[in-house]
Amino acid sequence: MTSVADSIATDPVVTERKQRPTWGRIGTYVAGFAIGIWILAPIYFLFSMAFTTQEEVRSYPKGVWPFIPFSTDTMRFFLEADGVLSGLFNSVAVAVITLVLSTAIAAPAGYAISRYLFPGRDIFRLGILAVRAFPIVVLSIPLAVLFIRTGMFDSVFSLALMHTALALPTSILIIASVFASVPYELEEAGQVFGASSWQSFRHIVLPLVIPGIAASSVFTFVLSWNEVFAASILTLENRTLPALLLNQLSQSSDAYQFAGGFFLMVPSLIFMFFIRKYLFNMWGQVSK
Repeated sequence: MTSVADSIATDPVVTERKQRPTWGRIGTYVAGFAIGIWILAPIYFLFSMAFTTQEEVRSYPKGVWPFIPFSTDTMRFFLEADGVLSGLFNSVAVAVITLVLSTAIAAPAGYAISRYLFPGRDIFRLGILAVRAFPIVVLSIPLAVLFIRTGMFDSVFSLALMHTALALPTSILIIASVFASVPYELEEAGQVFGASSWQSFRHIVLPLVIPGIAASSVFTFVLSWNEVFAASILTLENRTLPALLLNQLSQSSDAYQFAGGFFLMVPSLIFMFFIRKYLFNMWGQVSK
């Protein structure tokens, strides 16, 4: 005998309604497509101008089809400019050092905030937010004087310390929220079966929070890579690529600016490509 549910499921009218996209769904798709074009079109235009001839970059109006003619002339011109390669190396070094230091400090701090009750914990949370909201412009001159007096001025490591201080508040809050989402009963269960506190953390909690730590590392890397104000104030000879481009922006050609913009975007995209599976896991998806 056919049930009522089977009859409803096989009804042609119901089937047609299920297959027919609603206007709300169509509007969502159109809005998502428009937002994607709005974000990707400038990126595509930037990449196309970076891989063409300098004459095409200076030409107006632009051609209908970017990348025609395809050439590495603009990119070679940018890489051969004075200070570009050293600035690129400094940017990578500062971002990597900032990522390591920020994660090494934020992970235990976030775990302590999410797992332990101690006097002043709420005040500590507010202090973290206050540090992040404090404008670096106010601290620029005192920091420059401090770095000069301590012999740390114009150093890659000193700039990495500054970027770590900027990234730590948000990194701690992100990682603390991730640790808080893992039930403490899982750690207790591991300890019941003979595991120590460290073993429970390492084998049970840590694999579950790696996606959240990956999300925090993306934020830290992008923040350090794109930060320009502290790099301009605290460095002269060892400037990062964004600080170098900002310093030469008014005197540089269009080809130099397009190629520079390309280089500012690529490392962040590459970094996110390598850790994408952790981000997909955090969003409940599976990376193939």
